[in-house]
Amino acid sequence: MIAYPASTMTPSSASTSLPKALGHIRVLDLSRVLAGPWCAQNLADLGADVIKIERPGSGDDTRAWGPPYAKDADGRDTQEAAYYLTANRGKRSVTVDIASREGQALLRELVLSCDVVLENFKVGHLARYGLDYASLKALKPDLVYCSITGFGQDGPYAHRAGYDFLIQGMGGLMSVTGERDDVPGGGPQKAGVALTDLMTGMYATVAVLAALTHRDRTGEGQQIDMALLDTQVAMLANVGSNYLNSGKAPKRWGNAHANIVPYQTFACLDGHIIVAAGNDGQYQKFVEAGGRPELAFDARFATNPLRVQHRDVLVPLLAAMVGEKTRAAWIALLEEHGVPCGPINDVGDVFANEQVQARAMAIALPHPSAGQVTLVRNPIRMSATPATSTVAPPTLGQHTLDVLRDVLGKSDAEIAALQARGVV
Repeated sequence: MIAYPASTMTPSSASTSLPKALGHIRVLDLSRVLAGPWCAQNLADLGADVIKIERPGSGDDTRAWGPPYAKDADGRDTQEAAYYLTANRGKRSVTVDIASREGQALLRELVLSCDVVLENFKVGHLARYGLDYASLKALKPDLVYCSITGFGQDGPYAHRAGYDFLIQGMGGLMSVTGERDDVPGGGPQKAGVALTDLMTGMYATVAVLAALTHRDRTGEGQQIDMALLDTQVAMLANVGSNYLNSGKAPKRWGNAHANIVPYQTFACLDGHIIVAAGNDGQYQKFVEAGGRPELAFDARFATNPLRVQHRDVLVPLLAAMVGEKTRAAWIALLEEHGVPCGPINDVGDVFANEQVQARAMAIALPHPSAGQVTLVRNPIRMSATPATSTVAPPTLGQHTLDVLRDVLGKSDAEIAALQARGVV
C-alpha cells in the first residue's frame, strides 16, 4: 500500500456529528459500472442512505475489473477491484435477483421507503419487471426516478447501448483531443479517464437534487432522462460554441489552445512545463522573464488575436527560449513574475504534491476484508453540512440482512426462506 502522511489518512476533517445535507434522503441504486454509481456516491457523500442493489454471486460488473485489487494485511489481493472502489463508498450493498418475481416484489417494497431511484438499464428493460418509472410512480407518486442511458429515452438511437469510449468519439471530444494530423503522433485520442461517464454522473447528481427540491416544494416527483451523448455534446462548451457561431468544425491542437497563445506545453532542459498566459500582461511578463523582452513589443505579437494569427512564427521562438532553462528554474521564475505555470505530474506526483496533501485528498477507510482502503476524497467542502467519506465501499451483499430486517421488517424466517430460494 502507498504510504501517505497522517493528515491524509483520516476521513473528512469535519466532525461526523455535523448535520448531513441529505440525511433525510434514501436512494435505491439500481445502476452499475460508473455514471450511475458516481451519481449515487455523490449523494452518499452528502449524507443520503444509498442502497445499492447487486446481482447475487457477481455484483456490479466493476467488481471484476482488475487488477489492481485492494490488498489485505498480508499483501494478498482481495476480491475488491480498485475500479469498483472508485464509485461505491458510503453505500449499503444488497443482493437481489432482479429477474425473479420475488426479487422484483422486494424492490417495489423498498421503493416505498425511498426518495430516489437510479437506474442505467437499456430503454424499456425495467418495464418487463414492473420497475420502470410508470409502474413505480403508481406506487409512489412523489418518487424521483433518474434513468441514465447512452442516448436517452427517445430518438433513433434510444435502443442502442452506449459506452464512454464510443460517446467520446460520437460526441466530438476525440475530434479535438490529440495532436494535429500534420505532426508526429497526430490523430484523435480519447481522454485518459472516462470523462463522459463522470460528467453524466455529475449532471445526474445536479438533476436529482433539483428534482428533490421541486418535490419538497410541490409534492410532485418526476423522471430524469440523462444521456451520455447529450452530456458529451453539452460539455463541448466553448468548442461547441465556436462551431455554432462560426460554422467551422474545430480541429485538434494537442497541448496548445485554439483561442489563446501562449497557452500550451513547452520543453525545458529536463522536462516539460505548462505556460498559461491568459492575457497580454502575462505574455509580456513571460518573455521578459525569459530574457526576450523584444517579443513583447513586436507588432505581430502585441495582442492575443495577433499572437493566435502568428502562432507558427511565435511559438518556435518561445520554445527555444524555454529550452534554455530547467523545469524548476522556469517554475520559480514564472511564479516570481506572476505568470500561470506548472509541471506535468504523473499520478504519483499528484498524491505527493504538498497542496493535494494539505487538502487531504487521499483518505483511508476501514474495510472488512482489506483492513483499510485508500480512496480519493469528495472535493465538495461545505461549512455546515460537509460531504463526508467515512464508510468504505461495501463487500457484495454486506448489508442484505440489515436492510431486509430494518427497512422492510422481514423476520429471520422470511429472510432464510428468501435466501433458500436464491432471491437474495
